[in-house]
Amino acid sequence: MTLSLFDQFMSPWLLGIPLIALALALPWTLFPTPSARWLNNRLLTLQGWFINRFTQQLLQPMSLGGHKWALLLTSLMLYLITLNMLGLLPYTFTPTTQLSLNIGFAVPLWLATVIIGMRNQPTVALGHLLPEGTPTPLIPILIIIETISLFIRPLALGVRLTANLTAGHLLIQLIATAAFVLLPLMPTVALLTATLLFLLTLLEVAVAMIQAYVFVLLLSLYLQENV
Repeated sequence: MTLSLFDQFMSPWLLGIPLIALALALPWTLFPTPSARWLNNRLLTLQGWFINRFTQQLLQPMSLGGHKWALLLTSLMLYLITLNMLGLLPYTFTPTTQLSLNIGFAVPLWLATVIIGMRNQPTVALGHLLPEGTPTPLIPILIIIETISLFIRPLALGVRLTANLTAGHLLIQLIATAAFVLLPLMPTVALLTATLLFLLTLLEVAVAMIQAYVFVLLLSLYLQENV
């Protein structure tokens, strides 16, 4: 049976149970938990240093009201990075290639930032829909455009993450298939293709981390506008 290139993005099932639930629960078991000892091991020290640096970098431009989101945004960042990195392993499934899952992450968090802005400072939140100094004839058009751009934000968050990861997985599969087919025919070309595959894999590791960071960074920017 011939399989499509996009079959790798189908959610696997086993005995009628969707394994995407297992893939979503697995990352939480991989993080080391702090112990009661005074001195931690190197892994815990590295994890704590990374979390502190990321939280400081993310929350530095925010006001004190946005610091309440530190735990949520940091946890989401680590969770997305782990999901994306685990998806690069062979015979694994990447839940973040599903647009529905990414939209499910983006919409509630974006809506929470909008609700906070409307509750705390409604005048400022509504003022974002109309730039200062706009000519009177353009006011209705600009309000419509800004409103559409506001509602497109969660869709853009989900589509950006899905598209980047899906494109990377497809490229890896295509180049790996080409290297496998060329190996008995042209070993030299197959070796060059395998080298390209290795470099592309390194690039995808970087993309997996960067896209998770961009997802959380944009959420923090939306929060900064409304806090």
